[in-house]
Amino acid sequence: MQQIINFIIRNKRFLLFLLLFSVSIVFTIQSHSYHKSKFINSANFLTGGIYNSINNISEYVNLKSHNQVLAEENNRLKALLFNAENKLDSSYIDSVTYNGRYKIQTAKIIKNSYSLTDNFLLIDKGTNDSIKEDFGVITSKGILGIIDNSSKNYSTVISVLNTTSNISAGLKKTNHIGSLTWNGESPNIVQLIDVEKIAPVAIGDTIVTSGRSSIFPKNIDIGVVQDFELDIAENYYEINVKLFNDMTNLEHVHIIENKDFKEITNLLNSR
Repeated sequence: MQQIINFIIRNKRFLLFLLLFSVSIVFTIQSHSYHKSKFINSANFLTGGIYNSINNISEYVNLKSHNQVLAEENNRLKALLFNAENKLDSSYIDSVTYNGRYKIQTAKIIKNSYSLTDNFLLIDKGTNDSIKEDFGVITSKGILGIIDNSSKNYSTVISVLNTTSNISAGLKKTNHIGSLTWNGESPNIVQLIDVEKIAPVAIGDTIVTSGRSSIFPKNIDIGVVQDFELDIAENYYEINVKLFNDMTNLEHVHIIENKDFKEITNLLNSR
């Protein structure tokens, strides 16, 4: 306290000058509308910048919760889209309980392999989240793979970059379908085989899921035709498909549950 008093005594002239200068500025601003408006604008600019910086920091801190909200909204929209073929009445569309055929969940990729011949992914959802074998896995850009096995908190996914993968797919512009496989070479290119040679295939055509399986809904994006040729017997096309997904750069996924899967599988196995 004594040091503060000594400081004031030593600098009393300068402090008095600052006080009088401040008072004069206040009087000047109050008595002149021009100066007053300039002061208010400057103050607004300063405080606005401060508040904007605070808001940016707050948004960054809350980024995780914002991403979660967006993921949940994406799930809701995808569920509505996938179930649209089954039911289009307003009472269904207003529902967010996913009473349709497909249910969607979000997960995060923990591990991703893409340089092997039989690649897998590990995600952070398991049986505690009702994740089971044969659930489909996609991203916002397209198809990714199929759940292979689940523990309580994690699941493995057979990637489309797996030589054992076999998914029903076809041309978006027609109903011509084939089998989506991978030859173990490029992580950006998969193969669509067994497409009838009467199919009007062209470079740049979009390839999507066919809806002929009990795992994936119809018309989920896969990629575009890069090139194609007839097989040795010249009965079917072998098509190279450039994936929409960058399989080397993945983080968030959507898990698709077909709630009719067990019924469909049991019926087919009973034949």
